[in-house]
Amino acid sequence: MKPGETTAEQWWERFFRHGPYALLGLAAGVSAVTSGLIMSRTDVYAVAVLFPAALALQLLWSRFPAEQGSPAAQCHFVVRTLLALGLTWCNPFFSIYAVLGYFDSGRLLPERRVRAGLLATAVIMAGAQSGGGLPPATFMNWVVFGIVLAVHVSLTMVFAQIGNREAEQARTRTDTITALESANARLEQALAENAGLHAQLLVQAREAGVADERSRLAAEIHDTIAQGLTGIIAQLQAVTSTAGTDPALAGEHLARAAALARHSLGEARRSVHNLVPSALEHDDLPGALKKTVATWSERTGVRAEFTVTGAAEPLHDEVGATLLRIAEEALANAARHAGASRAGITLSYMGDEISLDVRDDGRGFDPAALPPYRGAGGFGLGGMRARAERIAGTVEVETGPGLGTAVCARVPMVRRAQGTSAQYGGPLWTGNPHASSR
Repeated sequence: MKPGETTAEQWWERFFRHGPYALLGLAAGVSAVTSGLIMSRTDVYAVAVLFPAALALQLLWSRFPAEQGSPAAQCHFVVRTLLALGLTWCNPFFSIYAVLGYFDSGRLLPERRVRAGLLATAVIMAGAQSGGGLPPATFMNWVVFGIVLAVHVSLTMVFAQIGNREAEQARTRTDTITALESANARLEQALAENAGLHAQLLVQAREAGVADERSRLAAEIHDTIAQGLTGIIAQLQAVTSTAGTDPALAGEHLARAAALARHSLGEARRSVHNLVPSALEHDDLPGALKKTVATWSERTGVRAEFTVTGAAEPLHDEVGATLLRIAEEALANAARHAGASRAGITLSYMGDEISLDVRDDGRGFDPAALPPYRGAGGFGLGGMRARAERIAGTVEVETGPGLGTAVCARVPMVRRAQGTSAQYGGPLWTGNPHASSR
């Protein structure tokens, strides 16, 4: 709609505000012109009373309007209809004013009384248009009155039905618009809530990333630097005890300590940059495990055997690094706590799964007596389980006092993709549906 253009609703508002005065004035003018032809002196006196009353009623309504269906609105319609009937009785041309009943019945009366208002207006209009005025004087006037009344009633009922349908459609549109506004309000609220949840998830994701990185670094430090320092301390203690008696053996221990220090430094750097362990940089997992077992056996003096079963396949870097770290942790535990004389490590390729078994003949322990794992990193059995669970694997332990210890790690077989880089920081899975309850 163009600016300044009047809408249909505004036109109707103007009609209902000014139209009654115009129709009443027009009817009075035509009646005055025809008064000498169709009005008696009594009719003139009656019109002189009824016309001011009708004008006063309209002025009062213009000043104090009421809502549809209210007692005041119904009273106004009834009084005006009676005044229109009286004026039309005196002069049929006052039906020009009476026609307002067709427009106002739906605006002033409750829905159950609209048809009655239309019928009353139709009676007045039919009486005015039957040719003999009200009441009809002859039989023929009555016949014409009945025909005209039937036409008016039919037309008013048809238009009333159309009006009802339009009103129902208007209500439906209003309800639809209301529902859409409500849905839009709910959608805006949901969008606002989603924005808040998104911000909260971002914060939680950052916190989870920080915690995960701390846990990874703690595990790497424990499995590389801490174990390296333990080995260095052991070699230096051996140097101290043999320096005076066997300088050659002391030199060997000193060389081992220096090699351990260099290896630990390299592993620390790799841990910071989240790279694969150096043992896997040039060897596959079986080769890296073989060297790790041999180095551990030489350093601890415990006889160890390494076995591979099944056809070896190239593994995803994180799978290989996880199994290598678990093997190193299990061997370190055997050296520190088990007092073992023999150890066996078996790597088994089993189709969709790969397992690592580390066994020793040491003193064993009671699993129920271990403190609960706090999730602080790669510390002991809890740390090994945490590492395996990151890639949907499990770690099971069979042991008992004096029975030795067997650690079995099982992880899915995830083969190395073409072009895989050496960086492996991101976990393959976020959860572990197969995790053991131990």
